[in-house]
Amino acid sequence: MHRIRAFLVTYMSRHTHPWCRALHIVGVPMAPWGGLVLLAMGHFAAGIASIVLGYFLQWIGHRIEGSEMGDWAMFVAVVKWLLRLVGLYRPRLQAGEEAARGA
Repeated sequence: MHRIRAFLVTYMSRHTHPWCRALHIVGVPMAPWGGLVLLAMGHFAAGIASIVLGYFLQWIGHRIEGSEMGDWAMFVAVVKWLLRLVGLYRPRLQAGEEAARGA
């Protein structure tokens, strides 16, 4: 219970402006749930757009608030995964990985 309370205190301290909260009310569910539902239905472009737009709304909220978006690394990882899924992104191999993959 202490961890949940600590998380909520930190979260609420980074989301005090009314516009930040309003943008998060829309953006937080839109990013993961809207994106996953649309992707599962086969609407890849709309699914990716939902995820990007949801995070973009949250980013705008943090710009208004003047605080950092705490889960930026997670957002980048999700976008790269989605782009890889649709074939628009290929991660660069590190030195030695090409030989290990048989390239």
